[in-house]
Amino acid sequence: MFVMTAKLNKKKLTAILLAIVLAIVAIVVAVSAIGGSSGGRIRSCDDAAAYLESLGWQVSPEPLEVQEIVIPREFTGVYESYIQLQRRQGFKLEEYGGMSATRYSFTVLNYPGGEKNIVADIVVYGSDIIAGDIQSTAIDGFMEGLCDHAPNMPNKAQ
Repeated sequence: MFVMTAKLNKKKLTAILLAIVLAIVAIVVAVSAIGGSSGGRIRSCDDAAAYLESLGWQVSPEPLEVQEIVIPREFTGVYESYIQLQRRQGFKLEEYGGMSATRYSFTVLNYPGGEKNIVADIVVYGSDIIAGDIQSTAIDGFMEGLCDHAPNMPNKAQ
């Protein structure tokens, strides 16, 4: 049988506890810096506009609309296509079914080809981006991912 003992004085104990506390603080800070689903935190219209601009979109300084929405519990019909678009972008919108979220809508000013009536939407739960899209409001419009044709971003649709 082998017995090991160690002397632990107050200085050593204090140093060990301090090291543990610093490690925990470092982990909390690192996780907070990573953010939520999108890696960004949206707490205001300005944050939402800044996020879109980080993707290369120039948007109107004021949102077209800020609206509280309820995420559907089931995604059927047209919502099936929308959920697939969100999955392709890495968002897990279906995990928020039945919950309230905020949708920020902005006019896009620099859509490639100069097309008009283009809107960017970001859906936020808490402060995490959980969905987003770029869409044309024309009758024969379209909807695509946030980065599909974003200026200064690789074209993911190809």
